[in-house]
Amino acid sequence: MNHDVIITCALTGAGDTASKSHLVPVTPKQIADAAVEAARAGATVVHCHVRDPQTGRFSRDVALYREVMERIREADVDIIVNLTAGMGGDLEIGPGETPLEFGPGTDLIGPLERLAHVEALLPEICTLDCGTLNFGDGNSIYVSTPAQLRAGARRITELGVKAELEIFDTGHLWFAKQMIKEGLLDDPLFQLCLGIPWGAPADTTTMKAMVDNLPANVTWAGFGIGRMQMPMAAQAVLLGGNVRVGLEDNLYLDRGVLASNGQLVERAVEIISRLGARVLTPAEGREKMNLNRR
Repeated sequence: MNHDVIITCALTGAGDTASKSHLVPVTPKQIADAAVEAARAGATVVHCHVRDPQTGRFSRDVALYREVMERIREADVDIIVNLTAGMGGDLEIGPGETPLEFGPGTDLIGPLERLAHVEALLPEICTLDCGTLNFGDGNSIYVSTPAQLRAGARRITELGVKAELEIFDTGHLWFAKQMIKEGLLDDPLFQLCLGIPWGAPADTTTMKAMVDNLPANVTWAGFGIGRMQMPMAAQAVLLGGNVRVGLEDNLYLDRGVLASNGQLVERAVEIISRLGARVLTPAEGREKMNLNRR
């Protein structure tokens, strides 16, 4: 069991959730305010995407990331910032016998362009999604090939940003360890992402199997989506890991009760404390993850 727990709050994500809950932050101000709320509730880290303020849809606009970062850094709270680098890997295969007629959900760019905002803003942590995945139940795929991953890992290391490796299935974990073996990553973090159709399911057996295959002495966290968010938070702590909660992964505090990011963090803090553990401050989290404060 992990008795000194890092809580990451994933604030908004890129999915079609803003239309399902008015509490999902959309504008840079709302996202930064959500980061401050999460920090005051006890989060150690905030994980940030940005959205188009007009449409609420996902965005890769560096200016939006810059505004979020500036607002968070100007706030009267300390929090570790983790920026997504997963945008730009979406491929919507064409229907039926026309697979090359890519759909409107396609947003596919190269591995270095996916890091444009990371290079410009140098957060303490950024993510690297460690493989290709059938994403959802239709024709959408998240694309991250071995060649793209090697290029992204190399650039993140050059920038001096800590990589958090997003592991959606066991093959992703296998390749993540290969990149470490090749010297492309320096002391990365691991995030076990469970419950996304059709990746690794959110259950005890799967999480434990992945944990058993992690490199020795790494800092890792795990999460489940939807109603499995809090059960998987408890499971991660019991298996020696850290926790991620937030509106990117789950909209509800209780059945039928919409949550804010701060409320989800508060619930996670309560679970962790009732298990006999404690939540690390951002300063303590930096020490545990070997981060240099920006």
